[in-house]
Amino acid sequence: MSTLADDLRGWLGRNSGRIAELSAAPRFERIGRVERVGDGVATVSGLPDTRLDELLTFENGVQGLAVELDAETIGCILLGDASGISAGGLVHGTGTAARVPVGDGLLGRVVDALGAPLDGGAPPVGTARVAVEQPAPAIVDRALVSRPLATGILVVDSMIPIGRGQRELIIGDRGTGKTAVAVDAIINQRSSDVICVYAAVGQKASSIAQVIDAVRRYGAPERCLFVVGEADDAPGLQWLTPYAACTMAEHFMGRGRDVLLVIDDLTKHAAVHRQVSLLLRRPPGREAYPGDVFYLHARLLERSARLSAELGGGSLTALPIAETQAGNISAYIPTNLISITDGQIYLDPRLFNEDQKPAVDVGRSVSRVGGKAQAPVLKEFAESLRLTYAQYVELEVFTRFGTTVDERTQARIEHGRRIRAVLGQRQFAVGSLGEQVALLFAVAEGVLDRLPLDAVERFRAELTGWLKERCPEILAVDDQSPPLPEDLRARLRPAVADLVETVRATAAGPGPAS
Repeated sequence: MSTLADDLRGWLGRNSGRIAELSAAPRFERIGRVERVGDGVATVSGLPDTRLDELLTFENGVQGLAVELDAETIGCILLGDASGISAGGLVHGTGTAARVPVGDGLLGRVVDALGAPLDGGAPPVGTARVAVEQPAPAIVDRALVSRPLATGILVVDSMIPIGRGQRELIIGDRGTGKTAVAVDAIINQRSSDVICVYAAVGQKASSIAQVIDAVRRYGAPERCLFVVGEADDAPGLQWLTPYAACTMAEHFMGRGRDVLLVIDDLTKHAAVHRQVSLLLRRPPGREAYPGDVFYLHARLLERSARLSAELGGGSLTALPIAETQAGNISAYIPTNLISITDGQIYLDPRLFNEDQKPAVDVGRSVSRVGGKAQAPVLKEFAESLRLTYAQYVELEVFTRFGTTVDERTQARIEHGRRIRAVLGQRQFAVGSLGEQVALLFAVAEGVLDRLPLDAVERFRAELTGWLKERCPEILAVDDQSPPLPEDLRARLRPAVADLVETVRATAAGPGPAS
């Protein structure tokens, strides 16, 4: 015992200076207890000062997000594994809202909803942390959408154009190519200065890996960010993913950059919200969704905008994805999203099964803003294209019944079939603006009508290389270029016609041997 006392006195003598420097002061700490826990949610009591969207820390280090404030209890969604949490455990209030890292250090990375790296790399460096929930830009802080966001998909850029700062919904049944359209839009930004953010909500790990691999192979991954909430992640992480991705994208918009945000998909996000709300015993409404399901997505998508020049002139373009059942776009969640967004790109399973890809139904798709932002050089050809294509679709219905048509009507049908063939496009084969203009010019001039239908794809494949030799000026046009001048038309017309004859001769093959 004396030895222990001597050792203690010696230690106190050696550290007397450090002990004198310590300041003993009371410390305020908010501690509550877990009442119930299970299925990714927890009910907590004893924290009366907790605010909405505040982070709570449990004993095992897992964080939770307060989303329900009652008189006596707090409902929170867990942002991690709940295996170490049990009733009666301690909960600490942090006093801060959920925050995510933002900055250039995130570009090229794969992170979760809290900014933790998922690609095996070190945590992002040089990044600030910003609250996930941010107010949408006010009306006075916005500018008109006046510049297009090129997707490289001809049917979209010509007839359903998207403007920078717009919200365009991609909607369709399962397996109709919704994600493929969004990924092609991301890949096409390799030739622009647009930053791309892809938010995966409730997707399979294999599907997410395919998207990341496609962007790394064909796009510009150094200007892309992937925010992932996999299907087997905690419901709280899936719920938070689109908001975190939007906050990360807004950082670049606030610095004058143009950003494309893809959210894949909001149908699964709504399902997670319904699951969490029912577990927290919120009153269910239509289809068991809570009453705030419209506000859930409205407050997210309203954050996309084009800022005024005084605020830097940046833009955030949102491409949310929604899934329908049996083509029912009048279901609850699809209807909500259609009313929130500025238009929709509808993918028809019938067209997909007929091998028309992308399976965009032009008649049921619309862009309420993009037409004002469409490139002038493309707009002059696209104005009549939609009407001509709609007339062809109507005439095609009659031909299915074996109706005999006159030569003029048959010629219009054949012309419409060439339009449909031109609008078909393989995945990852995004086209430049100059190539799109040349294709629409060939359609408008009618030169493709002389080409066999099965040779149109080859014509399209050889067009870029042909134009580089015969008419390179057309490949230099951009979204600010005026309509094609007559001298450029005069050079483009024979170049396109010569390619048609070359492909036609090749498609015909050699004649019979003598």
